Amino acid sequence: MSTLHCIAIDDEPRALEVIASHCQKIPFLELKATFRDPLEAMAYIKTENIQLVFLDINMPRVTGLQFLNLLRHQPLIVFTTAYTEYAIESYNYDAVDYLLKPFAFDRFLKAATKALDRLQISHATAPPPGTVPENSSQQSIYLKSGPKLHKLGFDDILYVEKDGNYLTFHTSDKKILSRQNMKNVFQILPEDRFLRIHRSFVINLNLINTIESHQVTIGNTVIPLSSQYRDELMERLGSNDA
Repeated sequence: MSTLHCIAIDDEPRALEVIASHCQKIPFLELKATFRDPLEAMAYIKTENIQLVFLDINMPRVTGLQFLNLLRHQPLIVFTTAYTEYAIESYNYDAVDYLLKPFAFDRFLKAATKALDRLQISHATAPPPGTVPENSSQQSIYLKSGPKLHKLGFDDILYVEKDGNYLTFHTSDKKILSRQNMKNVFQILPEDRFLRIHRSFVINLNLINTIESHQVTIGNTVIPLSSQYRDELMERLGSNDA
């Protein structure tokens, strides 16, 4: 069984004590540290391999949601809070679970088990953050969509489209909807083959048919091209022409 290296962030010392006590009872959890200051936790995450964070939302200096927005690579998240009103917003961050204080051990165990399941699935679907190098020899990925894992070759992916809290991977003959975050898309797609050209679109550079001032065409699909990404696109294609 995999071991989840985790930390807990909460401005209440008693809440951290409860989490630490629960973690000690679960063999696959290794609590590496606890923090009352999210900024200290952020510095720790940058230097340590942390896979799971038990995160309070309502904290005085930096809220849990603000903390996540500051992270470059997001670990698995279990929110811990006394406030129900954050529940819907928390799932916009692809949280593993949402624990409402005070939570019993069995509920904590359920959340931890869900995190372990998510980790095992991610190992099957994508390399860990930052391990897809430029010019990677890897030729395909596995994407989880509902209960299924779909194998997709990089050459078969025409473009990726943001769809709410999901990404849709478009090929010539199918669409695969996967719960992924656009800001982390290059953890699973190699940057030498794909480029973001709009806040909602990442394209396969090798499959572009035409480029115009504010759009590109791939297959029969016209995709918007934002001005902020246009120069990088032209540079990547080795052209300065409009």
